[in-house]
Amino acid sequence: MATSTDPFPQRLPTLDLLGVTDPSNVSSSQVATEWLNAFSAAITQNDTAAVADLFLEDGFWKDVVALTWDFRTFEGRKNIKKLLDARLAATALHELRLLQEPLNEPVLQKVFPDFVWLRFCFGFTTKHGKGTAVVYLVPLPDSKWKAYTLLTCLDSLTDFPQKLGSLRNREADHGGWEEKRRQETEFSNNDPTVIVIGAGHSGLETAARLKYIGVPTLVIDKKPRVGDSWRDRYKALCLHDTIWSNQTPYLNFPPTWPVYTPAAKLLQLADWLEGYASFLELDVWTASTITKTFWNDSTKTWTVEVNRGGKGTRVLTVKHLIFATGFGGRPYVPDIPRKASFRGSAVHSSEFKSAANHVGKKAIVVGCCNSAHDIAQDFCSHGVDITMYQRSSTFVISAESIEALLGAIYKEDFPAELADIYNTSLPWAVVRQLQQRVVPVVTETTDKAILDGLAKVGFKTNLGIHGAGILSLFLERGGGYYIDTGASKSIIDGDIKIKNGSAIESFTENGLRFADGTELQADVIVFATGYGDPRDSMREVCGDEVASTITRVWGLDEEGQTAGAWRYCGHDGLWFANGNLSLSRFHSLHLAMQIKAIEEGILNKADVVI
Repeated sequence: MATSTDPFPQRLPTLDLLGVTDPSNVSSSQVATEWLNAFSAAITQNDTAAVADLFLEDGFWKDVVALTWDFRTFEGRKNIKKLLDARLAATALHELRLLQEPLNEPVLQKVFPDFVWLRFCFGFTTKHGKGTAVVYLVPLPDSKWKAYTLLTCLDSLTDFPQKLGSLRNREADHGGWEEKRRQETEFSNNDPTVIVIGAGHSGLETAARLKYIGVPTLVIDKKPRVGDSWRDRYKALCLHDTIWSNQTPYLNFPPTWPVYTPAAKLLQLADWLEGYASFLELDVWTASTITKTFWNDSTKTWTVEVNRGGKGTRVLTVKHLIFATGFGGRPYVPDIPRKASFRGSAVHSSEFKSAANHVGKKAIVVGCCNSAHDIAQDFCSHGVDITMYQRSSTFVISAESIEALLGAIYKEDFPAELADIYNTSLPWAVVRQLQQRVVPVVTETTDKAILDGLAKVGFKTNLGIHGAGILSLFLERGGGYYIDTGASKSIIDGDIKIKNGSAIESFTENGLRFADGTELQADVIVFATGYGDPRDSMREVCGDEVASTITRVWGLDEEGQTAGAWRYCGHDGLWFANGNLSLSRFHSLHLAMQIKAIEEGILNKADVVI
C-alpha cells in the first residue's frame, strides 16, 4: 500500500551479508556463555566501549523500563554506548546469569534459509529491580558472534515486589472482611493514589498490577456494571486473537475456553472481567463520571470531582490519572451531506446490536475491517440483503495464519509471561523486516485461495504498511485489517456484495449516492468507520490546556516504540493504558512499576537524561 518514506530502511544481517556459511554445528550454550562472559566483564569494568563492541555496527539495544524507566530502542554502537555512558553506573547493572531452563535455554534458530541467529536469555539485577534479557547473536567470519539485538526488561522492583505467592496476605479473618472491603472500595479514610478511568480489560489489569505492588487505586466507569463495555457491543463480535495470547494477569481462563472467544461467549467475557474485579478485590466505582479536574503543578496532584450517580459527589486528590478508555476516542462517522433526508436508520457500529432486528430489509456497511466484516456477516446470516462499501484497500489474513503467527510462542503449555518477553524482544525495525519476508509467503500459500477469490469479486487487498502485514497496521494505526473468521467466503460467494472505487456523494431518501452516479438502496446503514483520537476522552475530562501537552498516544515513535501508551506521554501524572488483552497483560506491569517508582522517590524523570 502507498506510504510515505520508509522510516526503517534497515536490512537483515543475512549469511551473505555477514560473509559466513550456515553455523549449524556450534554449541549454543557455549556460544552464549562466551558472549555473556565478555559482556559481563565489560559491564563490571564499566567499559562502555567494550560493551558496544560486542554488538554489530548497526545492532540494537531495546529497553523496557530497566535502564531508562521508559520504552526505548538504541540503534548502532554509537547510540548503545551513549545509553550506557548515561545509565550504566546509575542503574548498577550486575548479577548477569545465563538462563538455561527448557523454554529459555540458548537455541540456534534458522529463521530463513539465509538468516540464522542464536537466541538466549539472561537474568540481571539493577539498583532497584530484577529483569530478564533476551539476546540474538549472529555469526561473523572469524567464528566470533556478535549481538544483533538485545532486550533488557524489568520484571520486578526489589523493595516493592508484587504481593503474590509466598508474599500474599497471611492474616486470618474472623468476620471483618466485608466491612474492610466496603471501606477500601469507598475510600472512606483516604484518597487513592491513582484513578483509572475505564473498567475494561486494560483498566482492570492495570488496577490489579497497581494494587498488588502496593499503590491504592480506584477504577471509575460510567457504565452500570464492570464488563458492560463488552456486553454492549454488537452480538456478532468475535475475538480474533487466540486464547493463549488473551490470558489475564493473576487469573487464567479455564482450559475449557475455546481458542477463539465466540460471539455467544463474549457475555461470559464480560462476566469474567466482572469476576476478575471481584476475585482480585479491585476497587471500582461504576455508574460514575468525572465532572471536573484540576492539575496542581506545584504539588503534582490532581483534584478530581466524581459524580457517583445516585451516591452523590466526591472530591478526591490523587497523584495519577490513567485513561483506559480504548484504542480510539469517540466514534467517527464521516460527514456526508443530506443525512436528514434518509428515511432509514444510520448508526455507528458502536450503536449496532444485531441483524436480527433487520430481517427482510436492505443494509449497507460502510467500512471493511474487523467490525465491518463481523456486522456484514451477521446481516448475511440473517438473510439481509447486504452490501459492504470499501473505502480503501484492506489487509486480509486468515484465522489459520494468525494462529500460526502467534502460535510459535502463544500456545498450550507455554507460559504467557515468557511468551510476552519473547514477543517484545525484537525492535520494530527488525520485526518489520521479518514480516516483510513472511507476509508475501503467506499470501502465496495459506491465504492464496482467499485472496484470489476476493480479487475476482473486486475486493481490494494490500500487504500492510511497507508490506509488513497486520503487525504494521495494528501497531501504527490500530486498524486497517480483517482477520478472516468466515466473512471472506460470503464475499467470494456473492452473499455479501461489494461496492468500491467511488466516493460517497450524499445520502438519499432511500440510501447512498456515489460520485460515479450510482445509488445503493438501504433501510439501515452501519458506519464501521472506527474511532477518533485516544486523547478525545482525556480532553473531555482534563481540558484543552492539558491535552495540548500530550504526544500522540497510539502508533510508533521514531524508535519504533509505542508513542504514548504505558509510558510518559508529555504530562506529569497522566497516563494511557491502551491495547488488546495481550499488550495490556504485559505492559500493565511496566506502567505500575513506573508509578510505584515515582511514588517511592526512585524515579525522577529529570534525572534520566540520555
